[in-house]
Amino acid sequence: MQAALPARGRPRNEHIDAAVLQATASTLDEIGYRGVAIEDVARRAGVSKSAIYRRWPNRRRLVLAVLEDRLGRIEPPDSGCTLCDLHECLVLVTQAFCRLGAGTLAQLAADGAGDPDLHDELIEVVFEPPRRAVHRTLFEARRRGDLRDDVDLPLTVDVLSSLTFYGLLLGRDPMEPDEIETVVTTMLRGIAADADLLLREYVRHERHESAP
Repeated sequence: MQAALPARGRPRNEHIDAAVLQATASTLDEIGYRGVAIEDVARRAGVSKSAIYRRWPNRRRLVLAVLEDRLGRIEPPDSGCTLCDLHECLVLVTQAFCRLGAGTLAQLAADGAGDPDLHDELIEVVFEPPRRAVHRTLFEARRRGDLRDDVDLPLTVDVLSSLTFYGLLLGRDPMEPDEIETVVTTMLRGIAADADLLLREYVRHERHESAP
């Protein structure tokens, strides 16, 4: 499912795409999701409403396209150091979500509660990519034998990812790297095959990275 992709039609004019996305992004930042109107976006971008509708069939798809662009591609790290990789992955996820705008995300989530289509598209476009990155990092850790074989990966992904989602939806400040380190360390003590070994590897890795 690719909810935020523009509708098919005539060949794309990338300048129009960029102008519309920028106008939508500026509107989101200024007045939020519920204030976005296609007519206003068209005027701001200097294009016709029909030009927008040829690319995005409705306001929801247009806004999701902006969020998808801001989210970017999250590449899960794979250094071989489980604590390092989980820490870096959650830092990347936190940074990505901060780019979306907490107010916009909260409005979309609230509206999605009564709109099944919006809910499904929001999950697929905004929430699933970060979850997949965290899942991949945990999967590789388990494959290396760093996690117990009986660890429930989807549940662990939910626990770790929700710390970022939950805070931003409530308007809290994003977690700092040292807070993320505490979360990851605490979690690993419950799911690691040998948590103390992973912590020692993390310390060695950090010393190596900081060495001149």
